Amino acid sequence: MTSPFFGEFMGTMMLVLLGDGVVANVLLKKSKGEGSGWMVIATAWGLAVTAGIFTAIACGSPGAHLNPGVTLAVAIISNKWTNVIPFWTAQVLGAFVGAILVWLTYLPHWKETPDQGAKLGIFCTAPAIRNIPANMLTEAIGAATLIVVGFAFGATAVSPTGLIPGYGPYLWGMLVWGIGLSLGGPTGYAINPARDFGPRLAHFVLPIPDKGKSDWGYALVPIIAPLIGASLGAAFIRLAHY
Repeated sequence: MTSPFFGEFMGTMMLVLLGDGVVANVLLKKSKGEGSGWMVIATAWGLAVTAGIFTAIACGSPGAHLNPGVTLAVAIISNKWTNVIPFWTAQVLGAFVGAILVWLTYLPHWKETPDQGAKLGIFCTAPAIRNIPANMLTEAIGAATLIVVGFAFGATAVSPTGLIPGYGPYLWGMLVWGIGLSLGGPTGYAINPARDFGPRLAHFVLPIPDKGKSDWGYALVPIIAPLIGASLGAAFIRLAHY
């Protein structure tokens, strides 16, 4: 059973399973990776992107968006909008299920971790300094960078005959790794509305011991700002004609 919807669901599920999984490994008490730091988190998120893209392609989504911002950018560039709502739905559902799998993987560790902020941070992003306009700007810049650089991989000036099959996922993974290391400090670099909203919803509904609130007051930042950044990135690509 393969289809673009199923591919987007599976790819985003794998992205979040491995991405949120590394944050759980670093933040949860009595985990073997506890305290291993930002380098571990950023590296594993890059690898999660690569794994998610391969999974999405294998399951029927050759474009492997995994991100509503990427889906929106593709629609703006191509002027084809039919995939937007179905892909967004699949991506959010996949992220939600991926977050549940992380919860199940680390099931004994939640009650061992008293820090409510750490438990929330496993599922979704939060700013280091809460300043909504600045946080929006950071997320928009990160998402625009993702689109402008990511789409450059397949530009005719870079690869006149197209990328070697199977090579693109590694480049996208390296790009997300670089964005995390360079731009991720202020907000935790959601740069993907589904990656934040789906797991935040999972945090809200799951019976996690002493989990605290899901911080819905901040949730619009990692939803709206990446879409703005992706739109700006797509507009640049249309102007640059690559």
